[in-house]
Amino acid sequence: MSEQATIDTAELGEKIVRVLKTIYDPEIPVDIYELGLIYDVFINEDYDAKILMTLTSPNCPVAESLPVEIEEKVKSLDELKDVEVEITFDPPWTQELMSEEAKLELGLL
Repeated sequence: MSEQATIDTAELGEKIVRVLKTIYDPEIPVDIYELGLIYDVFINEDYDAKILMTLTSPNCPVAESLPVEIEEKVKSLDELKDVEVEITFDPPWTQELMSEEAKLELGLL
């Protein structure tokens, strides 16, 4: 594979984050990235992405639909071959995981 054919995974990671920032929690007017719901984004050499995320609670009303929405939107990036979204509750989500921006938006600062 030539140098030009290799995709910068950091750049691709940023593209994924930009997509994640367009997806909102239906109950909170803040995107899922700023809310701290995304724990990690992995990209392997085959351009498969894995997104490790949590939900605000295990009873979250979008527990079924949100991972599907994330998968579909992130898969729209041409560079990626496959996307897998894994939900974890370890560690459980807390308001401390929110960005300063999200806390400001929600009047928590």
